[in-house]
Amino acid sequence: MATIFDVPNRKMKIEDKEAFTLDPDFWNDPKRAESILKEIKKHKYWVEIFEETEQYVEDTAILYEYYKEEESTEEEVEEAYQIAVKKIEEMEFRATLNKKEDELDCILQINAGAGGTESCDWSAMLERMYTMYAEKNGYKLRLLDRQEGEVAGIKSVELEISGEFAYGMLKGENGVHRLVRVSPFNSQGKRMTSFSSVFVHPVIDDTIEININPSDLKWDTYRASGAGGQHVNKTESAVRVTHIPTGCVTDCQEERSQHLNREKAIQKLKNLLYELELQKQYAERDKVEAGKMKNEWGSQIRSYVLDDRWVKDLRSGYKVHNPDAVLNGDIGEFLKSVLMMNSLKMD
Repeated sequence: MATIFDVPNRKMKIEDKEAFTLDPDFWNDPKRAESILKEIKKHKYWVEIFEETEQYVEDTAILYEYYKEEESTEEEVEEAYQIAVKKIEEMEFRATLNKKEDELDCILQINAGAGGTESCDWSAMLERMYTMYAEKNGYKLRLLDRQEGEVAGIKSVELEISGEFAYGMLKGENGVHRLVRVSPFNSQGKRMTSFSSVFVHPVIDDTIEININPSDLKWDTYRASGAGGQHVNKTESAVRVTHIPTGCVTDCQEERSQHLNREKAIQKLKNLLYELELQKQYAERDKVEAGKMKNEWGSQIRSYVLDDRWVKDLRSGYKVHNPDAVLNGDIGEFLKSVLMMNSLKMD
């Protein structure tokens, strides 16, 4: 695991980069300084995970030696052993987040599928699930856009999720999520099926360059809708940009200033174009997996069956019989099961 985590090399890089921070002129270039500090933090993260796990393994070995000398009990050794095993398993899982983009923040979009009020309500339930997951795991959330349903729930929502490995953890959520339940909106109490799609895009930072030719862009302006007071609805501050070569479209109506909305729309477009490039890089692997269950945009990935009390990921096969906990944000094991499965495929 020390080799997989590249611990010796990371320690050397930490030492080299920290030498830069001792320079009195270090903060003369704030952008460069922040980049160096971010790189130091990244390397320290992996080294600390390895060293913490290594310490648990060593403590177990020492306790076992005490046990042989009758200075500790079998129960104490077993407890330490189980903790060490869990730490090793967690470290092995973390090793799957080894791509540059895994460290980035992400934008998570939820769109209601066909089914009117049912699907809108299901989309709102998914929004709550991801919000609670983010809060429980120390991620920061920012609402970018939200379109309310006509009767209940939401037609769509766009959330920015920030924190360590936000994209890496959530990238496997791309796809269609299926809900089966006795509908609260059906007077006859019928069992209904609803669908909502989830899309997760990485938020690129200054370590990744995406060059866009201005002549490839088509801009549209319109009046913003929703919260924001009278001003937001009276001026054409909202913008929509289309990248003509790829057909990618993004929009923004967060700010009162059209200029700020244009900047944010471009940033979102860069995120999409980067995601497209990642998809191209994975194309060869997808061909190999063509005969297996696919994980593509728009494919059904998970079923939530409330009356029968189960939730199952259709790719990894992971299943639990506590849908309430899942909908309250306890989705970590689902995320891990998909990441581990994809890691084994790549191996």
